[in-house]
Amino acid sequence: MSTATERAGVVGRSADNAGSLDVAAVRADFPILGRRLADGRLLAYLDSANTSQKPVQVLDALSEHYRLHNANVARAVHQLGAEATDAYEGARSKVAGFIGAASPAEVVFTKNSTEALNLVASTLGTAGGRTRPIGPGDEIVISEMEHHSNIVPWQLLAQRTGATLRWFGLTGDGRLDLSSIDALITERTRVVSLVWVSNLLGTVNPVADIARRAHEVGALMVVDASQAVPQLPVDVAALGADLMAFTGHKMCGPTGIGVLWGRAELLEELPPFLGGGSMIESVSMERSTYAPIPHKFEAGTPPIAQAVGLGAAVDYLSALGMDAVAHHERRLTDYALTRLAELTEVRVVGPTSAVDRGGAISFVVDGVHPHDVAQVLDSVGVEIRAGHHCAKPAHARFGLQSTARASFYLYNTDEEVDRLIDALDRTIRFFGVG
Repeated sequence: MSTATERAGVVGRSADNAGSLDVAAVRADFPILGRRLADGRLLAYLDSANTSQKPVQVLDALSEHYRLHNANVARAVHQLGAEATDAYEGARSKVAGFIGAASPAEVVFTKNSTEALNLVASTLGTAGGRTRPIGPGDEIVISEMEHHSNIVPWQLLAQRTGATLRWFGLTGDGRLDLSSIDALITERTRVVSLVWVSNLLGTVNPVADIARRAHEVGALMVVDASQAVPQLPVDVAALGADLMAFTGHKMCGPTGIGVLWGRAELLEELPPFLGGGSMIESVSMERSTYAPIPHKFEAGTPPIAQAVGLGAAVDYLSALGMDAVAHHERRLTDYALTRLAELTEVRVVGPTSAVDRGGAISFVVDGVHPHDVAQVLDSVGVEIRAGHHCAKPAHARFGLQSTARASFYLYNTDEEVDRLIDALDRTIRFFGVG
């Protein structure tokens, strides 16, 4: 959209200069960032790995859809139905272009990444044709750094089918331990499912390299890109994935919508996940046949307005330029890691360099529970997350129950990092640690 382009303030981008954002102009697009919290303190929102804030372009798109175009899709022949269908399918095309999909038919709308990954695990357990069902003797490979949504569905599949679940361990600095990759991914491996960017550790994994090994043994490569798509340029062809999941609410879009991308020939082989309206070609009392992809996987009334909002978010991010977003994220993360290193009572969990690292930084403060850290920070308007972040195995690997986590995005500033450091120093003094 032209207004987003005009307001984005993106400078020239090249191979040598990824470009930078006019962050002040970006922040003006996010109404919530001007909010004052208790005691009149300006909001410093450092929880975007949990959910991102929404620009006015997305809010306006949602409002306009409900005010002027609200109708169900793919079933009504009236004008509103046609407008809603065009907007819904238009959003699918935008998403396909954003991630480099070969066709919009490769983009399946779900309600979030969790549903997308469950769809994959469920259908691979019963697939027919060339993609035979997973069963006893087969192996599924994941890692210790996965979000629970990329652990539990595979555990359930293994329990249901008799397959064996195996996993990559982690190094002391929060990287995947790839030293035994050839022994871990073997001819028995049917699926490798890994996070691209860890929501706890911030680690950016070498997905393309691992995908090559998976394909050497005939395994499928599934990627949880929930934290990657919001902050990195994505080309699914170059990534080497066969299936990829991500969610709208972490990339400036609405809640309630996610995406499963898959190679068309693979999606065509997989059976439906849910049965009902919209996903059928024909139904009789004896049998049913199914709609072509992607509609085979979109039973019932889909998240129409949410798709429209996600399309607007894609427009917004595209106008800014994902290379510029990634550049800003890396620079801000590097600054935050440098400032955190000044606090001897604070220990970062995960890579301490911004190289191959995303914008989520988890940490512990000596002698202070992460929930207490988050509450003190909240009292001065700095919003972070505390808990296990749906990554209990990774916490256990480092001997922790929970951590505090600050996560940055395209609208965050150096000044907000400084506010984080000042608030942590206040926390340390308040609890008398060190």
